[in-house]
Amino acid sequence: MTLLGVDWSQYYGGIGLGLLRTVEFTAVSYVGAILLGAVVAIGRTQKIAAVRRLAGAYVEVVKNVPLLTWIFVLYFGLPSVGIRLSGFIAGSLALILFYGSYIGEVFRGGLQGVGAGQREAAHSMGLSSWQGYRYVVLPQALRLALAGTGTMLVDLIKATSLLVTIAGRELMTQGQVITSVTFKALQVYLVIGALYFLLCYPTSQSVLWLERHLGRGQPLSLKRRHWLAIARALQSNGTR
Repeated sequence: MTLLGVDWSQYYGGIGLGLLRTVEFTAVSYVGAILLGAVVAIGRTQKIAAVRRLAGAYVEVVKNVPLLTWIFVLYFGLPSVGIRLSGFIAGSLALILFYGSYIGEVFRGGLQGVGAGQREAAHSMGLSSWQGYRYVVLPQALRLALAGTGTMLVDLIKATSLLVTIAGRELMTQGQVITSVTFKALQVYLVIGALYFLLCYPTSQSVLWLERHLGRGQPLSLKRRHWLAIARALQSNGTR
């Protein structure tokens, strides 16, 4: 198939590999950033000053240094001290470290957005601190943090393009390879940009849909939906 003066049929395999690699980088990095962000958020809200300051220092150092710098440190810098990482591991770690700091702040905002009265209500119901955190605080905090974490996911997809600097074999690297063969940079990068749009736009719309869905009071888990349906059925039968 010829598009914008480029015969793309001979590059299907490379583009497919680039898309798969981009999705792999995104999935691994986002899960890692979520886990790291949760740890950071808990550390930032601790009563122990040393833990709180350590988590805060991590956030400030990481988020105020460009992501590209962390990529270079992990991929080009560590070999000078005898540590060699593959492009996939170095790129994923850089994305995890960088976005973990931002997601940690999003989670911290969600946790602090849940009023102290909610914790007191959980305690008055006989729930332990952990049970109150799990069943009362955390579900509300996740709802509050959904918009921010969804935005971070879309931004992370686009940030994988920076891994072209370490030949990460993701989508932008494939575009660079095709450009070096065809010498049609404008056409190639327009198509690559369109492919990034096809990845990011449905993702952002899905996050918006989920946010509206939860905004109407719909629970996250299927189990909770089941119990909610039973409660509503009992309520409707009782009003007859």
